[in-house]
Amino acid sequence: MTGIRVAIVGGGPVGLAAALFASRAGMTPIVMEARDHDGDKACGEGLMPGVLPLLDELGLDPPGHDLIGVSYRQGARQVDHLFPGAPGRGVRRTALVAAMRAETDRQGIERRHARVTGLTQDSSGVRVHCEGSEDVDADYVLGCDGLHSTIARGLGLVSRPSRRARRYGLRQHFQRAPWDSMIEVYYAGDAELYITPVDAETVGVAVLGPKGINLSDTIAQVPQVREKLAGVPAASSLRGAGPFPYRARSAQVGRVLLVGDAAGYVDAITGEGLRVGFAQAREAIQALQIGQPASYPRRWRKVTREFRLLTRGLVVLASSPLRESIVPLASAAPRVFGVVVNRLAR
Repeated sequence: MTGIRVAIVGGGPVGLAAALFASRAGMTPIVMEARDHDGDKACGEGLMPGVLPLLDELGLDPPGHDLIGVSYRQGARQVDHLFPGAPGRGVRRTALVAAMRAETDRQGIERRHARVTGLTQDSSGVRVHCEGSEDVDADYVLGCDGLHSTIARGLGLVSRPSRRARRYGLRQHFQRAPWDSMIEVYYAGDAELYITPVDAETVGVAVLGPKGINLSDTIAQVPQVREKLAGVPAASSLRGAGPFPYRARSAQVGRVLLVGDAAGYVDAITGEGLRVGFAQAREAIQALQIGQPASYPRRWRKVTREFRLLTRGLVVLASSPLRESIVPLASAAPRVFGVVVNRLAR
C-alpha cells in the first residue's frame, strides 16, 4: 500500500529510521520531535555489526571508529571476543542523528518541531494533538519517543518496574585517542562501566547501575580506565537516562504502533538497542504496507526474540549473587561466550 501518511512521534535514530523505511515504501512520513537540539542523550554508542547493513540499506554511512569485538573485564581477569566478519562501529549519537537528518532532508521528508500531547483515533485514521501548533492527521502513528513515551503513556500501556529492579545510566565523552578498538565492559562493584571509541580523538564512557550511580566514582574503581583518563578533559556534558527496565503492555493499539524503546526496554548491558529498534522500525512499516498493523507485535517479537532473551538473561545474571562469576565463567567457557557475543552482534 502506497500513499499512506504516517506520523512518527520522536526524531531520534529509531524515528528517523522509521521515516526512511516509510519513504522507501512509498509512504508519506512526517517526523515530529519535541526537542530542537542535536539529538544527544545517554547511550553506549556502540553499533554492533548487525546494525551496519540496516544503515547501508537506508543509504547511511555515519563517521565513527571501527569496533572489532567486545572485552569483558573484572579485576585482573579479562575475556575477549572478536566479531567474525565485518566490524561494528562506535558512532557519537550526535553524528548518527546528523547523518540521518541529512538523509531525510535529501529525500524531502517533513520534520516538524512539535510537542505531542496526545492523540485520538478511529477506524479511518489518527489525529495527533500538538501543543501550540496545528494538529496532524495521519493514517497511522508510530510512537518512537523512547523510554518516557508520551504515546505509550497516553494509551495507558506503561508498566513500571519494581523499585528494586531499577537501574540508571550515565554517559560522558573524553578527549583522547582510543587505546583499543574493542568495546570494553568492566564490572565494578554493583555497576558496569563501558568504554567505546567513537572517533579518532574521542572515547565514550558510560556506566549502568543503581540509583545514585556516579561516573567519576565508578571510573576511580577501575585502575585501567582511571590511569588512561587521568587529566583528560571532558568532550561532552554528563548525561543520564533511566530508570530501566521499561515495559509496555502492548506494542500496538488500533492504528498506533510503538517502536524502539517506547515498545519496551530491558537494559543497555549488551549494546544492541539500535539493532532492535531499527529492526522494529522496518517491521512496523512492512506491517502497514500490507495493511495489517495488528501483525506488528508478532513480527517484531519474532525478529528480536533472541536479542531480548539473551539480554534479559545477562541482566538477571549481573543482578544475581553470580555477578562476580561472570568473567571467570566466560574465561572458562570461551566458546560459549563467543556464541553469545556473536548472536548479539548479528
